[in-house]
Amino acid sequence: MTTKATAPGDTFHVFDTTLRDGAQREGINLTVADKLTIARHLDDFGVGFIEGGWPGANPRDTEFFARARQEIDFAHAQLVAFGATRRAGGKASEDPQVQALLDSGAPVITLVAKSHDRHVELALRTTLDENLEMVRDTVAHLREQGRRVFVDCEHFFDGYRADAEYAKSVVRTAHEAGADVVILCDTNGGMLPAQIQAVVSTVLADTGARIGIHAQDDTGCAVANTLAAVDAGATHVQCTANGYGERVGNANLFPVVAALELKYGKNVLPEGALADMTRISHAIAEVVNLTPSTHQPYVGVSAFAHKAGLHASAIKVDPDLYQHIDPERVGNTMRMLVSDMAGRASIELKGKELGIDLGGDRALVGRVVERVKERELQGYTYEAADASFELLLRAEVDGRPRRYFRVESWRAIVENRPDGTHANEATVKLWAKGERIVATAEGNGPVNALDRALRVGLERIYPQLAKLELIDYKVRILEGRTGTESTTRVLITTGDGSGDWATVGVAENVIAASWQALEDAYTYGLLRAGVEPTD
Repeated sequence: MTTKATAPGDTFHVFDTTLRDGAQREGINLTVADKLTIARHLDDFGVGFIEGGWPGANPRDTEFFARARQEIDFAHAQLVAFGATRRAGGKASEDPQVQALLDSGAPVITLVAKSHDRHVELALRTTLDENLEMVRDTVAHLREQGRRVFVDCEHFFDGYRADAEYAKSVVRTAHEAGADVVILCDTNGGMLPAQIQAVVSTVLADTGARIGIHAQDDTGCAVANTLAAVDAGATHVQCTANGYGERVGNANLFPVVAALELKYGKNVLPEGALADMTRISHAIAEVVNLTPSTHQPYVGVSAFAHKAGLHASAIKVDPDLYQHIDPERVGNTMRMLVSDMAGRASIELKGKELGIDLGGDRALVGRVVERVKERELQGYTYEAADASFELLLRAEVDGRPRRYFRVESWRAIVENRPDGTHANEATVKLWAKGERIVATAEGNGPVNALDRALRVGLERIYPQLAKLELIDYKVRILEGRTGTESTTRVLITTGDGSGDWATVGVAENVIAASWQALEDAYTYGLLRAGVEPTD
């Protein structure tokens, strides 16, 4: 592990606490290997500090610091250990918890300190003066051991409201003892931007300390509160990747950094790192096993997606008319969504996105628009099924559907056995390259059985299909007559190892809708593989 005396660009800190505070989100349970992987991603992104956890508090975090020292050579970040001030009535030099922070080998240590008078008296069960001495003694001891120290003033804004002078005395004490930065924490997440800005301005003026901000998102204002603190003079921001954290989360690292770089003009990341932001966000989401938020600012797949025909017409002239930045600056892309709201411009731009030149053919574009609107009225959705839309578009351009096989019939049988188990079997009859094929397969459900039967029947003729894998399967009951007679829409996501695509089917029963989506999925897979159609 590389140890640096100060972080690059030390005038402004981007401090990530995904591995500690972010890991407190419900549903996240990180292994040591997960934490090491995320740390590498964050270092690649170029944050200045990575808070790895609380060594000594649990074996997992202790192991993480030991392995990080051996396994990661940080290129941009400094590793930070988190812990508390010494116990009341003791000495920092004799406190085993403080010693565990030193033993972690981390060059930077963040101490959490009480700054709310009621928390001091009720949680720590000590006096206000002793709390100040705990802060002073612990910071001074760690500084004497050659460590850089940051102090998190827990519940600072609630404490400031209760007793502003005492809250400021905690900041002043930490600063005078040698803390490089004192972080004002909105631990309950109840503050609003104007309140944050006013308090940070006052604390800066009254204490002379370097101030940071740590905002929870309970009012939905964590990013705004973080930026308000920066407006007031804070030069250290604490965030988590994708806003992970306890309750509703923390200030989201990615919109905060993007705002600092693109809106404030601050160079807080290594040159070129911002363009990797979308990839880093999604990579971390994969590690924690949470689906990336499609509507997350800057990095969500819908962040630069346009659906309304009016928007598309303007974007065709100049994309900046409906986009606040070029999506490539944050590693994202503009997407055109095709739906019953689509106009000619939407179709032309979507065709260009798919590599299909419509050549200004107004009649062709008009036919596609009407076809989409007709199909969406029946229940199809093309904004979520790009592959099915591309097949529809190519059929209109070519004057006929793209076919690699022709289906004669299919059937799926579900057998309820006396022992309570079920057997699922499917048979497909089809033609491919002039050959009639009959294939039967079993599966763990009727749709899976159809998928396997189709694969059994076609893989010999099209070996490219061996790479295909069904990744996701969604069913939605649309408005219909009553209950089981309602129209059903099925969305299937399929992958081939190098990418994935979505297809849609609509019918009065789930099996027929699934078959449509499967047929499109296999057809598109062969198209991606560069196979020439036979019909």
